Amino acid sequence: MNKIVSFFFSFFLFFLISAQEENKLSVTVDTTKIRLGEMLNYNIELVTDTVNFVEFEKKPFFSSFEIIDEKEIETIRIKSKNKFIKKYSLIQFDSGSFIIPKQKVIINNKIKFSDSIPIYVANVKVDTLKQKLYDIKPLAYVNKSYEKLIKRILFGSIILLIIIGFLFTYFYKKRRKKLLEKEILPFDRAINELKLLEEEKPKLQNEFKDFYSKLTDIVRRYIEDEVKLDALESTSQELILKLEKLIDKGNLDLEKETVKNLKRVLENADLVKFAKLTPETNVATNDCKVVEVVVLKTKEALPEPSEEELLKKQEYLDFLAKKRRKEKTIWGLSLTLIISIITLLSSIAIYGYYPVIDTLTGYPTKKLYSSKWFKSQYGVPPVIIETPEVLVRKESKDKTQIFEYGDFSKSIYISLEFDFLSNSIKKNNSTSEDSNEDQKGQKYIDNIISNFELKGAVNILIKNEKIRLKSGSSVDKIFGTFDYPKSKESEMVRCNFTNLILVYENGTINLRIVYKKEDRYGSLIEEKIINSIELIKEL
Repeated sequence: MNKIVSFFFSFFLFFLISAQEENKLSVTVDTTKIRLGEMLNYNIELVTDTVNFVEFEKKPFFSSFEIIDEKEIETIRIKSKNKFIKKYSLIQFDSGSFIIPKQKVIINNKIKFSDSIPIYVANVKVDTLKQKLYDIKPLAYVNKSYEKLIKRILFGSIILLIIIGFLFTYFYKKRRKKLLEKEILPFDRAINELKLLEEEKPKLQNEFKDFYSKLTDIVRRYIEDEVKLDALESTSQELILKLEKLIDKGNLDLEKETVKNLKRVLENADLVKFAKLTPETNVATNDCKVVEVVVLKTKEALPEPSEEELLKKQEYLDFLAKKRRKEKTIWGLSLTLIISIITLLSSIAIYGYYPVIDTLTGYPTKKLYSSKWFKSQYGVPPVIIETPEVLVRKESKDKTQIFEYGDFSKSIYISLEFDFLSNSIKKNNSTSEDSNEDQKGQKYIDNIISNFELKGAVNILIKNEKIRLKSGSSVDKIFGTFDYPKSKESEMVRCNFTNLILVYENGTINLRIVYKKEDRYGSLIEEKIINSIELIKEL
């Protein structure tokens, strides 16, 4: 009996150990001590049989730790088992001792928990006395860009104007057609319309219906205009009765045979339009000819108009012609205006507002920038430079050569000065410059300031730097701003200036450009001039 009990106990113990080894769950961290705000790697590892269904928590709970990254589950096959690895990256922003709680894993609908892990988070010491402190930066204001919105509005306006132009043209042509029809005499209009109708050869019932509708409209309109009867609003029978009454009263000298023929055509038209009769094509053609004869006979039967009636009629035709010419002029001007606005808006949308407006208004520096430039050679040693106008040589008391365009009161001023003094002065200057380069630069700046002050400039601000030309030569650039009393301005005008000093062994060449600070094209002209400079040091 004891042997049996011992056997079952051993079997149960073996089964329990095997079950535990079958599902082995463990957790690991790279360290149990971290600093405040430091990342902690936390891994869950599960070794289980390949046939088992495993599910990790979708929203795991890590107490006060935050998840900053979560990896996909890794699966590794080890003989008859699978090893699942789930990796998390955690972070903690409070110092002290914490515990990462047990994590839950579901295996074949059974829950298994991992071990909890204690973590210590150390505080970070910050010495505020040694660390540099800086003032809070002010708010940076950014200008809103309405470029996209403006382009959308412009393109929308263009499309709207094009639609308006088409509609305007359509209604004008329709209106013009009506005016032309009013100018044509009723008899001429009726005959012309009948000639056009005779060319039609209807075959289907709908075509015959349309043919007879046009035919009756022509004759009814003619009778209404010439005989002064309410023909368009009358039935066929009513129209015939009205004509017979006029004949009986002697107001219309029309043969009864003509009225009888008209009656037959109107009856045929009613049968085709309302009873859906389909006649022969020759019948329709004959009816058209009959109506033409009716129109001719009716015209002959009408009494001759008096001189007063003819005069009124001519006045009416003259009024219509004048009205048509007036509407034609209005239409032409309106269409020209619409096309001009569309062209203007399209140009602004493509090239921008200021380039288009400045071109139309003749902005001074825009004209200079867009006009043909002149490439010329000046002075000795020669300098090739491209300018909007040819620089003119000015008289100088010393040996300085000066070439200028404009003056400070103009939209832009350009000057090119060649300063090569006598040998004695040259030698003294060379010795001074070699001894102190800073004094040499300061001398250039003082000369520029003195020159500006002599011309009336005030509040002069100066900067200087070294730049390299496109040709590769290094030059001194002295630039800045000053206030100058322009001749046509009541107040001082702020101007930009740029001086390029090209240094030779025995002298300097000074290129000076001055323009209004608010000028939209001054900087473009300046850049184009500087990029065009070519130095010729050897002939």
